[in-house]
Amino acid sequence: MGKYFAKRFGMALLTILLVACLTFLLMNAVPGSPWLSEKSPSEATIAALNAKYGMDKPVYVQLYMYLKNILHGDFGVSLKMQKNREVLSIIKEMFPVSAKVGAIALAWAVLIGVPLGCLAAFKRGKMTDSILRVICTLGISMPSFVVASILLVVFAGGLSSFKLFPTIFDASQGWRAYVLPCFALGFYPMCYTARQTRSAMLDSLNQEYIKTAKAKGLKNDRIIFKHALRNALIPVITYLGPQVAFTLCGGFVVESVFSIPGLGRYFVQSIQNRDYPVIMGTTIFLASFIILMNLVVDLLYKVADPRINLTKGGE
Repeated sequence: MGKYFAKRFGMALLTILLVACLTFLLMNAVPGSPWLSEKSPSEATIAALNAKYGMDKPVYVQLYMYLKNILHGDFGVSLKMQKNREVLSIIKEMFPVSAKVGAIALAWAVLIGVPLGCLAAFKRGKMTDSILRVICTLGISMPSFVVASILLVVFAGGLSSFKLFPTIFDASQGWRAYVLPCFALGFYPMCYTARQTRSAMLDSLNQEYIKTAKAKGLKNDRIIFKHALRNALIPVITYLGPQVAFTLCGGFVVESVFSIPGLGRYFVQSIQNRDYPVIMGTTIFLASFIILMNLVVDLLYKVADPRINLTKGGE
């Protein structure tokens, strides 16, 4: 097991290094500069700013210095949006907001999606299955900004004379502030989870041990939730691993639509303003989170199915 984790840790470091290098090179290949705006400074001022932040050096030198700094925990400072503020400090402030919204969205998506998938599989070919498949197909087909816009029109005053929920996120309003963004952010994962669960459950329900359980006279709910669901959870867990990272780090579009002061919205703004250190820091943070969740997924495989041998797969 120790060898397995050592190998995974080495692969994780290599992946993060490649992500950092690729992001840095692509970011610098795009024309433009963080100093350009409606009232652009003089060339002398731009040259002084580039020299101050080391942007006057060749790209490969900048990349080397950046990688050297992050090894010491220095991700740089914001160049434009929160000038001279440390990137790590910004992430620490923004991430909890995104994480709370994302956790609520993911929680309801899983708690609703898995039972719906089980129900659709058990009612295969019937009206219930058809209705659920239509809903899930719509949920997967519609982008999150479309879902968010529809929610705003229907429940935030667009079609009614009163507002059931606020149009702009405000944590001081309590649970009402979380309803629309959490629903918009969790609708796609819920639909996808339901489809994955249905497909996996159909495979499990056709296995011999399920037929044996039915022959023994076990109740349907016991067969579905104790025997079939456990094996059916493996593909669902595989999907939820990276999805947890993306959701907790913030739905970029959803946070922008509802003006949520989270990491996702700030990341989008940093791209628009070419705040390079913030872009790099957020990208590395997200990549690290995804790698961590993939490791958690591997461990959950063992919980879902004790027959899986992690050590064998890691050697």
